[in-house]
Amino acid sequence: MEKYKVILFDLDGTISDPKEGIVKSVQYALAKMDIIESDIDKLEGFIGPPLQVSFAEYYGFDEKESICAIDYYRERFKEKGMFENVLYPDITLLLTALKENDYLLVVATSKPTIFAEKIVKYFNLEQYFQVIVGSNLDGTMSSKTEIIQYILDKYTDYEPSDFVMIGDRKHDIIGAKNTGIDSIGVTYGYGSLEEINGVEPTYIVNSVEQLKAILLGSRVI
Repeated sequence: MEKYKVILFDLDGTISDPKEGIVKSVQYALAKMDIIESDIDKLEGFIGPPLQVSFAEYYGFDEKESICAIDYYRERFKEKGMFENVLYPDITLLLTALKENDYLLVVATSKPTIFAEKIVKYFNLEQYFQVIVGSNLDGTMSSKTEIIQYILDKYTDYEPSDFVMIGDRKHDIIGAKNTGIDSIGVTYGYGSLEEINGVEPTYIVNSVEQLKAILLGSRVI
């Protein structure tokens, strides 16, 4: 196909599997808020969306409580949570092939930029991405719509049809739709097929190999 020129990658659940670090940090924050959650699988919903959205949705926290919980979350996440993380198989091979074929690659994540940059560096992936765009620590610019629009405004030499957003949650697909670009929903992350289907991405893939087929066509990585 090879129709795209600028490829936006979500980070959590798309490039890497961050489950251990995120859910343990959420568990830590909840304990500080006098809520004991022993089943970390119940916390998978925190992977992807902005934290303030998830704390409000799953635990009914108001704005003040959410801010407090996020501060606790970051205590653990900054120390070790961000490194309790593994790359999905073949992601590095895909990024290498895309870079070699002159695609412009961008990280577009709701995670604070400062953390995203450290994670990308930890995995030695910084050479693949021209820029890493995330949210601010104060919670602003946390929606995927804002993040994608920021990237579009940065690369004005390209048409919207040149861009594609790749992610595993509905927020990625909705952000792409709101900004007028195509999207690829991946099911190997933390969004269910039902969730992704419900927001109608341009494409749905079940593996990095299928993602490669859409982005690179018959080219081999």
